Amino acid sequence: GGYTGMTPADFRGFVCQLADSLNFPQDALILGGDHLGPNRWQNLPAAQAMANADDLIKSYVAAGFKKIHLDCSMSCQDDPVPLTDDIVAERAARLAKVAAETCREHFGEADLVYVIGTEVPVPGGAHETLSELAVTTPDAARATLEAHRHAFEKQGLSAIWPRIIALVVQPGVEFDHTNVIDYQPVKATALSQMVENYETLIFEAHSTDYQTPQSLRQLVIDHFAILKVGPALTFALREALFSLAAIEEELVPAKACSGLRQVLENVMLDRPEYWQSHYHGDGNARRLARGYSYSDRVRYYWPDSQIDDAFAHLVRNLADSPIPLPLISQYLPLQYVKVRSGELQPTPRELIINHIQDILAQYHTACEGQ
Repeated sequence: GGYTGMTPADFRGFVCQLADSLNFPQDALILGGDHLGPNRWQNLPAAQAMANADDLIKSYVAAGFKKIHLDCSMSCQDDPVPLTDDIVAERAARLAKVAAETCREHFGEADLVYVIGTEVPVPGGAHETLSELAVTTPDAARATLEAHRHAFEKQGLSAIWPRIIALVVQPGVEFDHTNVIDYQPVKATALSQMVENYETLIFEAHSTDYQTPQSLRQLVIDHFAILKVGPALTFALREALFSLAAIEEELVPAKACSGLRQVLENVMLDRPEYWQSHYHGDGNARRLARGYSYSDRVRYYWPDSQIDDAFAHLVRNLADSPIPLPLISQYLPLQYVKVRSGELQPTPRELIINHIQDILAQYHTACEGQ
């Protein structure tokens, strides 16, 4: 879903194909579905939205996704605002039951793991400018857990309860268009200690994008051990592509250039539905946000055929002859160091992938402690 332009089954096929090409065993892959629930259908009555959510869950589980985040926190058309913990938990239990039944039907056993939680930052970053963020209180986290435990028992799902591995909470991390709220361990101490009373649970932190490597490591130490990241990776992709587009303009006559940045801007202006409710201000502020915002709404446009053609054109232009080292130093200085040491081939694709891997490496270090 989202900006991949794929169904769950399509995405699994895509990932498995990549794994095969790298001789990576498919059974070592863990596929997770994020924010699965009625959120996409908030404009519909709850009954209809939940029926759609049932189908959504079925499609993920049938495709082999094993980590399922049950998120029923958003109010539908005929719901109270905000929803009570009990309603949220009841709906999550319903979806867990659908998931377990679908898993048994397709794979002969229900070996899923689940993530629950309602105190989730807005997917993809906050819409508004932030200054400070409230950390989930231990009481709120406890209430969410107990409401879910009760709802699962009520629907005869007590056996599933130990398979809930994480609770989504807000440890005090978030980003908006131009700012990042950094993790402050002192503010999350009580919350961190609270989860130690639950033997099978850890916390899951969303919107950890753009945190410092030190903050990411501290989050893991403090039991916020599942770190969600998304826009920071596509932001790195965008950075690398803009850098390569700048290199292209230095090397290739204007008429033969891909014009990637202008094509991107034109498509975003022609189809503003993915950014117009997020980016505000005058024309210049919105232009800057389209290109550079931390929320990276541009990520929804990469599958567009015009943009994909421009990307392919850019790669072709820069693959024809070696990229001069001084230009790599100017526009991709971290990759330049690796090119000079012989670690990295200076091809467009390798430069892009390595720039993204620099962000992934921070998460690996945070989780592995190395």
